[in-house]
This record gives sequence, structure tokens and C-alpha cells, in this order.
Amino acid sequence: MVKDSRKALVSTKEAHYEFGGPLSVFAMTVALPLVCYAITFFCNDVSGCPVPSLLHPSTLSWNQLKQETGWPEGGLSSLIDLRVVGAVLGYYALSLLMQVGLAGQEVEGVELRSGGRLKYKFNAFNSAVVILTAALVGTITQGADFPVWTFIWDNYASLLTVNILLAYSLATWVYIRSFSVKPGNRQQRELAQGGSTGNLIYDWFIGRELNPRINIPLFGPLDIKVFLELRPGMLGWILLDLAFVAHQYKTHGYITDSIILITLFQTIYVLDALWNEPAILTTMDITTDGFGFMLAFGDCVWVPFIYSLQTRYLAVHPVQLGLLGTLGVLTVQGIGYYIFRGANNEKNIFRTNPSDPRVSHLKSMTTSSGSRLLTSGWWGQARHVNYLGDWIMAWAWCLPTGLAGYLITQKIPETFYGGTHPSEDIQKIVVPDDAKGWGMLFTYFYVLYFGILLVHRERRDEEKCRRKYGTDWELYKQKVPSRIIPGVY
Repeated sequence: MVKDSRKALVSTKEAHYEFGGPLSVFAMTVALPLVCYAITFFCNDVSGCPVPSLLHPSTLSWNQLKQETGWPEGGLSSLIDLRVVGAVLGYYALSLLMQVGLAGQEVEGVELRSGGRLKYKFNAFNSAVVILTAALVGTITQGADFPVWTFIWDNYASLLTVNILLAYSLATWVYIRSFSVKPGNRQQRELAQGGSTGNLIYDWFIGRELNPRINIPLFGPLDIKVFLELRPGMLGWILLDLAFVAHQYKTHGYITDSIILITLFQTIYVLDALWNEPAILTTMDITTDGFGFMLAFGDCVWVPFIYSLQTRYLAVHPVQLGLLGTLGVLTVQGIGYYIFRGANNEKNIFRTNPSDPRVSHLKSMTTSSGSRLLTSGWWGQARHVNYLGDWIMAWAWCLPTGLAGYLITQKIPETFYGGTHPSEDIQKIVVPDDAKGWGMLFTYFYVLYFGILLVHRERRDEEKCRRKYGTDWELYKQKVPSRIIPGVY
């Protein structure tokens, strides 16, 4: 039964805007794809990272820049390859097939504003095991020439383009479909509180419908937002990493410790998230945000293509860390993971069973709503201390690239008879040269962006908690004054 059918729809009399409002989110819908393209073309295997003209702006010209970036002669339209379109759609279809076909854990979500709970089926980890096992078999039998790895490298810009178009299409389709949500519907569809302002561009960006679903014959409902939250983009991130490892081996004849570490860290991070997939049901993405361009672009484009840029860099410019460098990076990763996993485990155990011996000794305060907020242990150090661990781990994913930057020159071998040389005899030489340090604008972009993201997410969490707990939250802030970094912020 629905408690109050009117709660499924949200009043738009008082619009509350985030991200700076409609003009700002419009700018983001234009800027985000441009950022992805800039990173792709300005840090490449054609001329360098960054491209030489950016190091010497006085020599910058459009024709020279197109040559250095490897911009296709046919322009943007040539980035839309029908083979790539088919491959991307096939990958998403495979993910969907495994979602509905493989066995999984049945879980109920949190209670909706309109009453009731939606049911979910989780098997992303099982799906990942199937795909990664197939990739392993292919690599064992065909090595670095395994077609999946070569296809990804050879069609990287096209893969990016198709996923960008997919994100725009999904956001638009879900937005239009959201207007079919009616009060008291049996499907328990409802609108997101923050995505029903009445402003077209803002609602399209934030997401108007909270839990858009489609019914698949014989298999039942599929939640689009939950499906895309951890798959196929998260697994796509790891597949990109592995393709870049294969390319490094194919090009240079060896695999460096730096690219192994980053790929290992990120694979563990993703598999950990997939193993704990039901935990996403209590996150803001699922409980609060609608599904719009923000989540569609993040899931389909930003996560796989931006989060893997360090391994893409190392595929072209190998970096050997050595024993001390490896130990240093492992230490950073270990500290970050210790904080991240320790804080999250403590919170989850306390929520599930406060009497558990592992958390029963912790201090807490009880709010007027009956909820208990931890005031000691990890959560007594800072109100969002888990974000600190997350950010520290981000450094471990960037540090292996070192003082990044390289230029690519060509070496034509000398011959006894002279004359012309076939293109395969021309060798590419990758050297730091004048680019050393400037490549950090790309390889350390993730840690800068992620820090900003975490601060913004923390501010959103704070506002949500302030509305939920009222004066109790102000009292809690007095007991735990730090936000993320104990004693600093």
C-alpha cells in the first residue's frame, strides 16, 4: 500500500538548486565531455604528454595541434565507428544478460517516501568473475594480441565518444519517461525531491525520476540506476586498465611495477565494491538522487575513462619504481585502505548490531528520531572520516606516474644502402625532455578532482543530515567538530 500517493510527486514551488543552478549544470554538460577529449588528445602516443605545442604556446597553430594530437582527418564524425557502436552496445547487452541470467542475492531497498520497498537482485561480482575469466583465457592463449585489448587501444577515442552519446541518450530518455509517473502507481515509481524543480535543464542533469525501471519479459523489473551504478562502467574501468597493461607489454616487451600496482589497487577497489554491492542501497546516489545526466555520464564515461588515465599514461611511458618506490606506494595505499575500510566496517557493524563486541564499547548519542550517531572510534575523529581514507588511496593511484610528462620523437634506422624505410622500421622514442612535470596535469588530475568531489559530497551529506536530525545534528557537530581531516578540516 502507498502511504500517501502525493508523496510520490514533489512540489516545485520552492526549487532548491545544487551545483550552482541551471546555468552551472548546463555549462557542466558541455564542459565534461570536452575535459575527457582534452585529456585523451593532449596526452597521447603520437607526440607527447602534453603535446609539444602546449609547452611552447608561441608556436601554437590549429594545424600543428591537430597533427600533434592525432585528430582524425574526418573530424568528430569519424569518431563514431559503427563497429565500436556495436561493440559498446554488445558489452552493455552482455552485462544486462548476466544481470538477469546469473544467480544473485535478492535484497530489499530502503523504505520509499511513498511507502514500501523495492526489490533488487545483485550479482555484479559474479558477472565480473565471468568476464574477467574469459579475458584471462583469451590473454593466456593470445597474449597481448588478444583482440579485446587491441580493440580497446586502437579505438579508444571512438569508445569514449560512443559512451558519451549513450550517456546523453539515457539521460534524455529517462527524463522524458519520468513524466509518466503518476500518484499511487503500483510500480512504486516516484520523483526525486531534488530533481523536480520544473527547470528542464536542471532536472535533466540531476535526474527527475528517483528509481527508473524497465520490465524485461520473463525476468521482471530492472532498475536502470542500480544496474549502471557498479556495472558496466566499474568493470569497464578494469578492462581498460588491463588493455593498457597489455599495450605496454606489446610495445616495450615488459610490464613495469608502477602499472602493476595501479591496476592491482584499482582492481581490488572495484571487486571490493562489487562484492559489497548491496551496500549501495543506503548511499545518496540511490536513496536521494534521481537518475539523470550527472549519474549517466559518471557511470558510463567518467569512471572508466578518467579513472584509468594513469595506466593509459604508463602504457606509453613506462616508469620503474624499484623496491623503495614500491614500498612507499604500498604504504600510502595501506594507510588509505585501513582508514577507509576500518571506518566503513565500524559504521556498518554498529548499524546492524550495536551490541556486537567490536563496537559495543563505542560512545554514541541518540537523536530525537531514535537514530544513534557514533561519537568515538573512527567516527569520533571526523564526521566523514571514510572520505579521508578514500582520498589517500587516490594518491597511491597517481604517485606511481612520478614527475610525469614525455615527448615522442622518431628514430629512423641507418642502412648501408640508404634510401627509404618502411614505416614499421621507424621507432618511436619516448623521453621526458621539456615535458617532465607537465604531464602531472593529467596523471594527477584524478587526485585533485576526487578531493573536490569528496568535499562537495561531504557538504551534501551535511545538508541532508541537518534536515533529517535538526538541532541534534548541531549538537553532534559540537561533539565531533572535524568534517574529514581530524583537527584540520
